[in-house]
Amino acid sequence: MQPASLRCFLLYFLRLGSLGFGGPIALAGYMQKDLVERRQWIRQQDYVEGLAFSQFCPGPLAAQLAMYLGWVHGGNIGATLTGIAFILPSFLMALALAACYVHFGQLNWVQGIFYGIGAAVIAIIARSAIKLAKMTLKRNVLLWSWFAITAVVTAWTESEIIWLFVLFGFLTLIIKAPPRFLTGPSSLQLFNFNWGGWLLLGIHGPAAIATISALFLYFAKAGAFVFGSGLAIVPFLYGGVVGQFHWLNERQFLDAVAIAMITPGPVVITAAFIGYLVAGPLGGTAASIAVFAPPYFLVLAAAPYYQRFTANPQVKAFVQGVTAAAVGAISGAAFVLGRRAIIDLKTASIAVAVVVLLLGWKKVPEPMVILASGLVGLLLHSSA
Repeated sequence: MQPASLRCFLLYFLRLGSLGFGGPIALAGYMQKDLVERRQWIRQQDYVEGLAFSQFCPGPLAAQLAMYLGWVHGGNIGATLTGIAFILPSFLMALALAACYVHFGQLNWVQGIFYGIGAAVIAIIARSAIKLAKMTLKRNVLLWSWFAITAVVTAWTESEIIWLFVLFGFLTLIIKAPPRFLTGPSSLQLFNFNWGGWLLLGIHGPAAIATISALFLYFAKAGAFVFGSGLAIVPFLYGGVVGQFHWLNERQFLDAVAIAMITPGPVVITAAFIGYLVAGPLGGTAASIAVFAPPYFLVLAAAPYYQRFTANPQVKAFVQGVTAAAVGAISGAAFVLGRRAIIDLKTASIAVAVVVLLLGWKKVPEPMVILASGLVGLLLHSSA
């Protein structure tokens, strides 16, 4: 072990948050290679325990792992500062891109770029859902059943059904690790200050102050139900942002997911983009704080004690059931969004090409694929 100062530790995560592309699994891999193998700032055992903690608990994997390693390095202060350093770059990028989207999103060339990007994002989400299903469900018939039911329900209702997640968690607990007692013998006034009105200026104009509270509560709920991959948040957000609150339409929501995929850092930073579109900079800030708050407080509260719970068969079974439902919801959301993004033969061709490319060349960076699809979409859209 080569001890590092907190400053050096934070600078590393600031750089990773600024340049780390590839999604949660890739970001976790960077941390292992850089912090454990090259710099030797973190013990292998601490990293393995942190990765298990991040997979076991709700919350975006990469951000939660960064916070856990920060806690290992510097306690609660380390977890807090590491989380900020890791999330801040992608947060600022998402706000800047959201501002451009609000002001320039109706231009023909911008629409052309997102014409191609939308199809590529659907292909990537579908591929990620397949990978997650194989990795988390393996050959477990019970978990595949929960996956299939949740996928169909999500696709049919076009929204997430939270009680299904909890239900399948408890059913898996009862079936795989029954507790002993079961086996024994027995809209308000708008923000009217001219000097600050821009803080609430979203894509539909100034938002109501109450919208900030609604954004915060909804994204906090979403952050508490994201297991393993940031993509698990997509069906949750679609059901609320598009279906329940009608803050965005399907096209705008898909564009928000695309922005999260082409920026470095955690995919869940799509919260900042969506929040900005709904209620300006204050909305983006509120949504971002809310979505990362559950995993942050979970690290502070549970990290010192989690080892004694991970071996508990009831807890393991519950998490397996919830995870199977979450992966099924991702698949259902991919179907719902796909019907909006793949609208003709051109977009279908882009989606198929992206799937073939990613399956054939697994090391191709996904942000580059998305940007290339945007250029192809621009050419096809302009020639139409």
